[in-house]
Amino acid sequence: MRILFFAEGATLAHLARPLVLAGAAARFGHEAILAAPPAYAWALSAFAGETRALAAIAPAEFARRLAQGEPLYDYALLRDYVEADRALMRALRPDLVVGDFRLSLAVSARLEGVPYTALANAYWSPYYPIRRWPVPELPLTRHLPLALAAALFRLARPLAFRVHARPMARLLAAFRQAGIGYDLRRVYTEADQTLYADPPALFPLAAAPPSHRFIGPITWAPPVALPPWWHALPEDRPLAYVTLGSSGRAALAGMLAETLVEAGFRVMLATAGAVAVRPSAEVHVADFLPGEAAARRARLVICNGGSPTSHQALLAGRPVLGLPSNLDQFLNMQALAAAGLGLMLRADRATPAAVRAAALGLADEPAQERARQFAVGLSVDGAVRSFYGLIGEPRPTR
Repeated sequence: MRILFFAEGATLAHLARPLVLAGAAARFGHEAILAAPPAYAWALSAFAGETRALAAIAPAEFARRLAQGEPLYDYALLRDYVEADRALMRALRPDLVVGDFRLSLAVSARLEGVPYTALANAYWSPYYPIRRWPVPELPLTRHLPLALAAALFRLARPLAFRVHARPMARLLAAFRQAGIGYDLRRVYTEADQTLYADPPALFPLAAAPPSHRFIGPITWAPPVALPPWWHALPEDRPLAYVTLGSSGRAALAGMLAETLVEAGFRVMLATAGAVAVRPSAEVHVADFLPGEAAARRARLVICNGGSPTSHQALLAGRPVLGLPSNLDQFLNMQALAAAGLGLMLRADRATPAAVRAAALGLADEPAQERARQFAVGLSVDGAVRSFYGLIGEPRPTR
């Protein structure tokens, strides 16, 4: 089978999963082609397969829209995506397309008559019950007391979701495709087959059709050299692995490092090139680190609460301290915290005292044992095998 993978440009997370799956295609007797934005060419150096350039939103623009609470994609951009998608499909003639947050494929793949599998996170599934929506960091949360901002957000959320879903609804209508209403969660997961790259125990679905299935977490490490200090870390203090990634509040990194050192930890800090933190005898800094390997060495992982790094922690059997800003991160961390696998502090309200208390609590043995037990049976290879097993089945009906 010839599979064309689309890696959306919004964040590294949407590159990582298609990249890992495409890299494993030959093991399962398939041919893979990976379409990715040129800005991420540096991350593809270890990928042996065929690649194609993909027009996509710039990460900085995506982050700006996310921070302002604006729709992530407008109609004009989605329409451009459809034309770019169709051009690639016509040139490459795939048997299957797989997309990670490439929303336009719900239109373009069907116009080209190609089966479409979407990779997604289960907390965006329309079949995942959410009793209480968390309140992300928005302009109103920066200027109002949190309780008031939360009340206003919960009143406004249904209308806001309709506004965010409107560009996709307009796109479907323009190409005379079946509508999905103004349900944002359907917009994010609409496909012939939707596969969730999360541990199923954290996100129980209610009455999901056979076309919605779990494969498990998929993690990736950037192809970068290990820093000189990697093999020479003293063992006099417990290790904390800190990374706020490409979509976290980078300005917190210095405070986190200082607080953790004062609490008795040694710190491994990956900055993603987003912030300069002065290294010291207890703070070891690099732009990027192999996340799962770093998590295995650490006692706990501190991140923006998003699924990429928290999944690395879960696979390594380590608890997570999440400092979320956007709704995606809040939804993920809400589930981890409810399962006793981590703690959540709002990035816009985090204080040294709260960070210290949370880190020391997660370093205690009960939290460590819960994380170790949860990791049993989880593996990236298991998720990859599940993916290739499911795409080989007859296409499920929606």
